[in-house]
Amino acid sequence: MNFRFEHIIFLAGLAVVPLVIFLFWRLLNWKKKTMAVIGDPSLVKELLKNYSPKKFNLKFLLSVIALTAVIIAMANLQRKGKMENVNRKGVDVMIVMDVSKSMLAQDIKPNRLERAKQLVNKIIERMENDRIGLVLFAGRAYMQMPLTTDHSASKMYVQNAGPDVVPTQGTVIAEALKMANSAFNSKERKYKSIVLISDGEDHDPEALPVAKTLQQNGVMINTVGIGSPEGAPIIDPNTNDFKKDAQGNNVITKLNEAELQQLAQAGNGIYERLEDPTETADEITKQLGTIEQKAVSDNSYINYISYFYWFIALAIVLLLLEMFVSEKRSGSSITSFD
Repeated sequence: MNFRFEHIIFLAGLAVVPLVIFLFWRLLNWKKKTMAVIGDPSLVKELLKNYSPKKFNLKFLLSVIALTAVIIAMANLQRKGKMENVNRKGVDVMIVMDVSKSMLAQDIKPNRLERAKQLVNKIIERMENDRIGLVLFAGRAYMQMPLTTDHSASKMYVQNAGPDVVPTQGTVIAEALKMANSAFNSKERKYKSIVLISDGEDHDPEALPVAKTLQQNGVMINTVGIGSPEGAPIIDPNTNDFKKDAQGNNVITKLNEAELQQLAQAGNGIYERLEDPTETADEITKQLGTIEQKAVSDNSYINYISYFYWFIALAIVLLLLEMFVSEKRSGSSITSFD
């Protein structure tokens, strides 16, 4: 049987267990030193006549095992179940979305970023058989979601996209294109496309050479421009006021169509200026439909059996036992609830 942890990152929490054991050991040493300070063995014996060190240690052991079980439950141990024999035909599409503060400009209502999210969601809805991934960028690029057929998860990541996700400001289109390309199968020279959504405000001289290289490796690059050539001021979300330059003037952000058009041409794709999200989504998906599709088996259709609830149940039972184990010696009328 093949086992895996669905959220393996939570296993890092197991590092807390040795720390808890160490602190417990320090507590025992402190108790011994405290008893030594009292000095009189007969007095110490009288004070502790109803106390059971073994039961105290047992309560700690139960708690530590319960903590370990909770951490393992969070990681969700799974066993590979029956794999459904499902094949799909589609392409791999990486959405590369600009989330710099210039995308908060309101020359498109409600603002450029929200309109971009609307577009991406409409594209996702039209791509039932395709794998979709998401890269967010501003002054740096981040792989927000690798390629997946879980379109509901895709929409969730898109909804949470914003300037706070990438605090470094700027427009590093070249870096974003490279990161998107890293998500593709490097052995394939087709079935791949990037949809770049940006206002293209800051010129990135490295972007065009990168686009040409990706096109030579079989990646189609389609671009969508958001904003207006006339531009609009940027609202700073921290102050809810317009962003100012050093002279105190409003910073105006303008759509750089020329760069986005060049990238689309170099990437053997199309450029669309976003006005109506539905129409733009139709044009982009129509262009994506020109890419030859492949038939593949998708691992996302494997039925994994989860065991997290067993560990949660174990933790609950152990904690209940810990509550009812008294630190008093057997026969004492005083319980641990005092």
